[in-house]
Amino acid sequence: MKKILLLSDTHSYIDAQIIKFVKQADEVWHAGDIGDLKVTDTLKSLKPLRAVYGNIDDATARLEFPLDNKFTVENVSVWITHIGGYPNKYNLRIREEIQQNPPKIFISGHSHILKVQFDKKLNSLHLNPGAAGNHGFHKVRTMIRFTIDKDQIKDMEVIELAKRG
Repeated sequence: MKKILLLSDTHSYIDAQIIKFVKQADEVWHAGDIGDLKVTDTLKSLKPLRAVYGNIDDATARLEFPLDNKFTVENVSVWITHIGGYPNKYNLRIREEIQQNPPKIFISGHSHILKVQFDKKLNSLHLNPGAAGNHGFHKVRTMIRFTIDKDQIKDMEVIELAKRG
């Protein structure tokens, strides 16, 4: 069993609220637009981190993190990419592959809009944790946490951190 904390779009921002939830997780997943790598360095110093780079991330971040991160936790296949779209509107770059080999969980960031949506056509759970940082149009900073137990995804919870500062 693994407790997962999912965040995205930190845009160089990390604070005590985020760290409090990081400490409660077994793994942290970051869906891109990290900004300053001090964010991921802090996360990695506390828990195992799986991340991708986003469109605002520089060459250093692109050397450290992939565009797509595909892996399996317990018996659940996961695909994280920053700009992935959502059910019925997947990004053209990934559309064919996701239709041919859908993961059990598909995660993207970029929109700053929190979304939890089941894709019935692909039998895949789409997650976008919104934005945990202060940069962007979102009004409330958000993350998602959940548990993976064997092949089950459970105890999903939206975390509202605070209004943007």
